Amino acid sequence: GGAANVWGPYTIGYLEWNGTKWVDQSTPVFVSNEEWEHGSVYEPNLIYHDGKWKMWYVAGSNQEDYLVQGYSESVDGRTNWTKHQIFFPAEEKVFDFCVIKTAQGYEAVFSRVFLGKGVPLVTTGLWWCQAKSPTAKISDWSKPVQIMGMSDSPWHLGGPWKPSVQYGENDHNMLFVFFDGLYPRKDPAPFPYV
Repeated sequence: GGAANVWGPYTIGYLEWNGTKWVDQSTPVFVSNEEWEHGSVYEPNLIYHDGKWKMWYVAGSNQEDYLVQGYSESVDGRTNWTKHQIFFPAEEKVFDFCVIKTAQGYEAVFSRVFLGKGVPLVTTGLWWCQAKSPTAKISDWSKPVQIMGMSDSPWHLGGPWKPSVQYGENDHNMLFVFFDGLYPRKDPAPFPYV
């Protein structure tokens, strides 16, 4: 979140279970430290794999139409994060990269958004890919397949946001994808309250 301003800059915080309740920690667990992050890191997606916390996150600014998908790792998930690296560059417009473990390896559903003026890009929508292990290089993942475009769900403005994914309990061939979206209103409230 943005401690001083709803518009950022953003850092990533965390809650810790003390045996009775979740306690908000006073200092961020992850902060921007690379020029390409434009001072903000947010929207984390984490998994625990091979003795490390692996995190995909958004860096940049919605207002500048500049979003980069970053990646970093930590043994304890709180300190000593590895050098922040670009997972998807800004021109890909990737907002979230949600990874799950499956019987065949790992799968991810991610969103490409459109924050610019005019008609959304044909790449705007939800995408799916897979890999043998959850690596830091998109080139290690399969070629992404678009599973939903803007024309498939015209009610959302700018594309889908923050997908989460889970296979069905009774039908392991059924993939459920949940996500946020926006639609224009006659009396639009300012972001992020729409």
